[in-house]
Amino acid sequence: MAFGPTDLKKGQVFQLEGVPYRVIEYGQKVMGRGGSIVNVKIKSLIDGRVLDKRFKGSESIEQADVTQKNVQYLYSDGATYFFMDDETYEQFELPASDMTQQAGFLREGDRVQAQMFDGRVINIELAKNIPLKVTYTESVVKGDTSSAITKEAQLETGIKIKVPAFIKQGDTIKVDTRTGEYIERVKA
Repeated sequence: MAFGPTDLKKGQVFQLEGVPYRVIEYGQKVMGRGGSIVNVKIKSLIDGRVLDKRFKGSESIEQADVTQKNVQYLYSDGATYFFMDDETYEQFELPASDMTQQAGFLREGDRVQAQMFDGRVINIELAKNIPLKVTYTESVVKGDTSSAITKEAQLETGIKIKVPAFIKQGDTIKVDTRTGEYIERVKA
């Protein structure tokens, strides 16, 4: 199904030259005599590349047929990530190079969303915020517990992030999977 560029909006998925893209920024400039130009920043759902694209109001854009599927993360051998479809129990794999953004947030057994395009998995989508346990962090000096002071903490998945000084080893914290930043401590 085709539509015009003025119908685009932030977060929408469409197809350009056979590649699915998601709109991450949208701007429209109305010209004289009813014409308009749409400027968008788009991200490829195949390779993560971000592009700036300009469309004339009269151009036609093709809708992308991207579907979601519930899958479970099984394990990684370092070079490959293995997943299983929750409905069919079929297993599939993705190369580690396709998982650079998500790798630090996945735990064995986690359920995530796989995005499908043309019958193949093009992306693994994580929840926006996930709870992770702090496996190591330096002890805080007494009196130095202001939330403005940060320190490094290693999480159960192996990634290291900056956390407020009051976070201790063993605490569970919420992490933003888009930015890799600390959000809050999870109350036990």
